[in-house]
Amino acid sequence: MRKVKDCKTSFVKVRCSKCKNEQNVFNSASTKVNCLVCGEVLAEPTGGKANFIAKVLEILP
Repeated sequence: MRKVKDCKTSFVKVRCSKCKNEQNVFNSASTKVNCLVCGEVLAEPTGGKANFIAKVLEILP
């Protein structure tokens, strides 16, 4: 029986500080993630986990 490796990536629910829009973002984003409403940068890539500029509300399962 083979064990399945735990996945280290997930989605994160964030809130834009400018317009208060909530959206889901991949925690290992490889490009800048902008708010879909106002265009504010929510997350920036770092080569691994993304650097979240917006407020993190929860980590989604």
